[in-house]
Amino acid sequence: MLKWITLAPLIGAIITGLFGKRLGEKIVSLVACGSVLVSTLLAFFQFFGVLLPSTPQADGVRRISEHFFTWIQVGTFRADFAYLLDPLSGIYILFVTGVGFLIHVYATGYMKGDPGFYRFFSYLNLFMFMMLTLVLADNLLLLFVGWEGVGLCSYLLIGYYIKRKEAGDAAKKAFVTNRVGDFGYMIGMFTIFTTFGTISFVTKAGIPSFLEQAASRPVEAFGVLGVMSAIALLLFVGATGKSAQIPLFVWLPDAMAGPTPVSALIHAATMVTAGVYLTARCSAVVVKSPTAMAVIAIIGAATAIFAATIGLAQNDIKKVLAYSTVSQLGFMFLACGVGAFIAGIFHVMTHAFFKALLFLGSGSVIHGMHEEQDIRKMGGLRKYMPITFATMMVGWLAISGFPLLAGFFSKDEILWRAWSTEALPHLWGKAIWGLAAFTALLTAVYMTRMMVMTFFGAERFGKAESHDAHGHDNHGHDEHHSKPHESPAVMWIPLVVLALLSIVGGWIGIPAALGGSNHFEHFLEPVIAHVQPLGTQTVKHEAEPKAETPAVEGAPVQTVAPATAAHAEPAKAEEVHDVSTERLLTGISVLLGLLGIGIGFGIFSRNPLTRMPKLLENKYKIDELYDGAIINPIEHTSRDLLWKIVDVRIIDGFVNGVARVFAGLANGLRYTQSGFARSYAAVILIGAIIVIGYFGFIALR
Repeated sequence: MLKWITLAPLIGAIITGLFGKRLGEKIVSLVACGSVLVSTLLAFFQFFGVLLPSTPQADGVRRISEHFFTWIQVGTFRADFAYLLDPLSGIYILFVTGVGFLIHVYATGYMKGDPGFYRFFSYLNLFMFMMLTLVLADNLLLLFVGWEGVGLCSYLLIGYYIKRKEAGDAAKKAFVTNRVGDFGYMIGMFTIFTTFGTISFVTKAGIPSFLEQAASRPVEAFGVLGVMSAIALLLFVGATGKSAQIPLFVWLPDAMAGPTPVSALIHAATMVTAGVYLTARCSAVVVKSPTAMAVIAIIGAATAIFAATIGLAQNDIKKVLAYSTVSQLGFMFLACGVGAFIAGIFHVMTHAFFKALLFLGSGSVIHGMHEEQDIRKMGGLRKYMPITFATMMVGWLAISGFPLLAGFFSKDEILWRAWSTEALPHLWGKAIWGLAAFTALLTAVYMTRMMVMTFFGAERFGKAESHDAHGHDNHGHDEHHSKPHESPAVMWIPLVVLALLSIVGGWIGIPAALGGSNHFEHFLEPVIAHVQPLGTQTVKHEAEPKAETPAVEGAPVQTVAPATAAHAEPAKAEEVHDVSTERLLTGISVLLGLLGIGIGFGIFSRNPLTRMPKLLENKYKIDELYDGAIINPIEHTSRDLLWKIVDVRIIDGFVNGVARVFAGLANGLRYTQSGFARSYAAVILIGAIIVIGYFGFIALR
């Protein structure tokens, strides 16, 4: 049954790709959306009807495996084509298919009239197949197939407008940048096989999975780069490329050159979270290296605040959301770095809801504004687009951390875990919390700026109709209106559904400190490794007997000394203290979000065109820095050294030189072939004299 979750969109991609031009838009829409709907229904059935009622296995994990065939068997290396459904992959397939289906429905209205309509949906269906393969893979190699597949689809969809140079450049930039990260992934995968003898996530043929083997290893000392650190950091290099973290984040903002539904599906809700999925899936390896966890936390925090500051100064509505996505991905990696993998996955899910909503809402604005994307040329749109405004307001409040909305619970869980982490030195966690809290404030400010400049204040769109100069998401709409207008129902219905999910999507993860049971955390606990306090040992000492708790897949062996019982009462007091601290930090977080909204309204409602610092508008000139430090030197080296000298002079010179030598010899020998008998007789005579002379000389000696 699992195979049909992935095969349904693949079949849709083949049908729309091969026959879509003759089928017409309506049939293409039915096939593309229908195939993803089938995948969605099967995913929900497998999750709620099969996985949840199933009995946990010996390691405490609910798991469904489907083996199709042994893909590669060379010596001790084995890679199966097999799928694995467990709590982690189950959560992913729900929002990948669910949000993906809504985006497909939305796109049927957004892309209406586009000459490449069938091609677009073929690419979109193919992406769904690849993303689901990535999530359901039961080993690192099959996961890598999906990993590369979503990269290919991203390239095709970013460069969808094939006649636009900016789209082609953005597609190449995304493709090349991700290849840098993929190199780290591959080396990490090879190192895992060399170390553990398997790349599978589950035990096969009596060989424990590399996750189980990693769980039994001791934690490396902080600051030590052992084999576990090497593996974790190499996999993280791959994750930084796919999930747009420093220094490989530069491709994602440019990826907005693709159609807006692509931005919602690939660059907000699914593909860019693949790096977080990989990190969480391999958490048993990551927790064994405090050094790697520190690097992940620092990179995540730095990316979050860096992208948030850039988002403050962007004027393209999609670019604001693009940098917001980079920033929120930083939040997710920050969570993984402090050991809060489940909180990171929780934020992945809630982010998929409200960021897909915001991207699709921005597409509705662009559609209603006749392809205008500059928020400086908008204003007052709420009276023209009431449904788009109402739904985007939910997304805006959710990402700003407004109480009881989805983003509030997941963001605050990350902040609390950063504050209380035991995976890093004490002050490090507090510093990371400070950076994350400030990022939350900035997020509320720039999202409020975007909403105020778009929907509030005076109208600034007198010349919005002259949209050809902008040339962004122009996909052939035949309609032309003198004023902004609300989008058709096929576009706003998905917005309403996503708005509802952005409200209730976080309720399954309400923490105990706020009166909830955090069902989300309890559900994922069996497949996520638990972090041991920094400086503790996992190696048991014979001198002090301990009782082991049952091991679960992906979790390190936990040991409890008998003396620990003596600390039970103090632990309860500490727990009460922790609850009060968590509530206090939650209150601070809420105040920061409200303060950010207030700052945004206070500044930009009075003067929507307030100029932001030039450095932020220019994105810290990171692209120029990369061009000067990396791109241009490589181009000059390739052109002036590798091409002009190595290729033209050395390689071509050698090949052409050999040809010239033989051409010269042939030209010289040509004169001996005159066709006159007397010439041949003379040559024979001279040859005979030389031979006789040679032998005569030898005889006389």
